[in-house]
Amino acid sequence: MRPRRLHLIDTTLRDGEQAAGVVFTREDKVAIARELVAAGVPELEAGIPAMGPEAQADLRAIIDAVGTGQVLAWCRADPADLAAAEACGATRVHISFPVSDLHLQTWGKDRRWVLRELRRLTADAAARFEFVSIGAQDATRADFGFLKRFATAVARTPARRLRLADTVGVAHPARLMHEIAALRDCAPALELELHAHDDLGLATANTLAAFESGATAASVTVNGLGERAGNAALEQVVMAMRVAHGLDCGVRPEKLALLSAMVARASGRMIAPERPVVGSAAFRHESGLHCAGLLRDARTYEPFAPETVGRRREPFAVGWKSGAAALGSALHAAGVDASDAEVRRLLPLVRGRARTLRRTLTPAELISLHQATLNTGDR
Repeated sequence: MRPRRLHLIDTTLRDGEQAAGVVFTREDKVAIARELVAAGVPELEAGIPAMGPEAQADLRAIIDAVGTGQVLAWCRADPADLAAAEACGATRVHISFPVSDLHLQTWGKDRRWVLRELRRLTADAAARFEFVSIGAQDATRADFGFLKRFATAVARTPARRLRLADTVGVAHPARLMHEIAALRDCAPALELELHAHDDLGLATANTLAAFESGATAASVTVNGLGERAGNAALEQVVMAMRVAHGLDCGVRPEKLALLSAMVARASGRMIAPERPVVGSAAFRHESGLHCAGLLRDARTYEPFAPETVGRRREPFAVGWKSGAAALGSALHAAGVDASDAEVRRLLPLVRGRARTLRRTLTPAELISLHQATLNTGDR
């Protein structure tokens, strides 16, 4: 049975900052953390203490700003990492173990080491921190028999949650649903989390599939920011849960546009126009049929209103694909009160100009064309 609400762990300040070339200032991190908490995100994975004094000071500043109860420190399976997290004042830690044979070979470890260190480090962490989460790194490329054994072992420790990391984004929804259901059978009392990467464009779909099969938590980042193609996007998961599942993640959707803009600015990563929920084109319409339908009922060609996610509704784009209804609406938005006859005369001119320019027209260009038709009509 799926949980009643998906618990979100935002890792923008950890995995998001691991995106190549992204460096958040301490002020950026504190501001983003505060906005995430204000938006209702219940848990923030906010840094890697083992990176050194600067990273530790950053994490300490975030904890001072939002409190320890919502902040998670990411650690490798190394006692030194736990010591660094404790020095920051963290009370919640995540400990990541390699579980695929590929990763174990890369790091010179074996399965016996994983199970031995899991017992030792989790017991140590539980004595020093209020909450312990365990990570199965590269879980989706691990031998599934060993992954089940690992999950069973985690369930016998004081750890409260197991993160299944699709480290290089190769999972697909049907497979995840089968495997997560099997892991729940192995460890029914253990909370399961999916940490999805978007290398194949499946991070949001995989996150929803994991929820459907019984995962209780998911890692996300604002704008999907993260290594390579990024992570499951906070805004996409929140809205997909609301629209596709009819369920509330506890995150205030009207805060999503603000968070997106803040992280885009701090990261220096532009948002693609067609990006779901937060892209500039996500609610932009030009097609004559679509615009005519939207004028009658906005739900006709939109899954939810832009205002829902903190965006304002914009006038229709006017161009080669426009129809008379959209053109009249755009003229009105530009402050022009045009008659039906004027709109009909103007429409072929608008389409021709847009086709020549290979883009939509600006309000100033639209007004200029309308004025030209009036002048022509006067003669």
